[in-house]
Amino acid sequence: MPHARGNLSPAEAGRVSIEDHIADCLALVAPLSAIEVPLLEALGCVLTADVVAQAPLPGFDNSGMDGYAVRAQDVTGAAPGSPVRLPVTGDVFAGAAGSARLAPGTAMRIMTGAVVPDGADSVVPVENTDGGLAEVEIRAAVAAGRHVRRAGDDVETGDTVLRAGTRLNPRQLALLAAVGRTRVQVHPRPRVVVLSTGSEVVEPGQPLQRGQLYDSNGIGLVAAAQELGARAERVGIIDDEPRAVRAAVEDQVGRADVIITSGGVSMGAADIVKAVLGEIGDVTFRNVAVQPGGPQGLGTLGEERVPVFCLPGNPVSALVSFEIFVRPALRAMLGESRLHRRRVPARMLRGWSSPAGRRQYARVLLMRDATAIAGAATPYVAEPASGQGSHLAAQLAHANALAEVPEDVTEVSGGDVLECLVLERMRR
Repeated sequence: MPHARGNLSPAEAGRVSIEDHIADCLALVAPLSAIEVPLLEALGCVLTADVVAQAPLPGFDNSGMDGYAVRAQDVTGAAPGSPVRLPVTGDVFAGAAGSARLAPGTAMRIMTGAVVPDGADSVVPVENTDGGLAEVEIRAAVAAGRHVRRAGDDVETGDTVLRAGTRLNPRQLALLAAVGRTRVQVHPRPRVVVLSTGSEVVEPGQPLQRGQLYDSNGIGLVAAAQELGARAERVGIIDDEPRAVRAAVEDQVGRADVIITSGGVSMGAADIVKAVLGEIGDVTFRNVAVQPGGPQGLGTLGEERVPVFCLPGNPVSALVSFEIFVRPALRAMLGESRLHRRRVPARMLRGWSSPAGRRQYARVLLMRDATAIAGAATPYVAEPASGQGSHLAAQLAHANALAEVPEDVTEVSGGDVLECLVLERMRR
């Protein structure tokens, strides 16, 4: 663990802890009430009730191969040098209605997925025959039941195929369709509205004047919310003018399950979001013991008590704040049981400084340690970004994890092991 530790000043000790701020964020939200949706609208949503099969899967005995339906006892001893010849009495195709019957001492040509005829107990693959139409030469014996997919082999009537709390992926949607479901009950995706504030902020692609910057926060926060399964949208850029901020927020209260703002939450004279939301909602602004992203706001708006999360305007601060505080709240609304990112310990390849009194989330590139030996403290190493400033968006873009530096540590050394929040798949 890091060894250089600092003493906390009274001001630093008075900051809100990260754990308390996360708890307050989670206290604002709850899983959204269940709704029934078509299967394809349920992708990424969490089931609210067990799904029980009303019929077996497969629903009938069917062939697992193209070949010939036979009775195993009729082809006993068949081999390439001593084949068994049987008359072919018909064809059975997949999807054919009705029920065929196989007489003893005969064979029926059958296709993959077709109903196995009554009287047959196995299927000889076509490659073990001469492919005959009127008479077939069987060149290999089969055991009873061979290449037959029995009714209920996969799912029996009454089986619970998926449990409540399952987040639905494409494979699970396919299973639901296979057991005949067309709709399913889930927690819906929360509707998230992202508001970017600041008179200096302009739309990407527009000409930049001196002192202006592009709205990267709006794009990044919407994408982050969409990535975890929310229905998120960006509502333009709002000037640092109280009436504009108030009108924009009030316009969205009736449409959103969650509102996220970026900018205007610090102590500056133009931090309008802080002033306006403090008047029209039950919103608290505080300094959290985190770096980047100390200034934070949270609360509810309107009679609907729509949760609002107010994030700093610096691009790295906004996205890191989303990861630490907002992402768990949105996952809770989705009905997820695991709210936080996966964590792994990693050995730092270089050191850096960290502010006393704040838990730092440093941008790092997390990798598997090709030199790790059995019994090593961790199989991972991390290369820290060259700078940890809250304005260095490129450093965050190239990171795949956040290394967590405790509040009382001021110097991290190469070789120290830190917990890392994994943001995406790591390089090998």
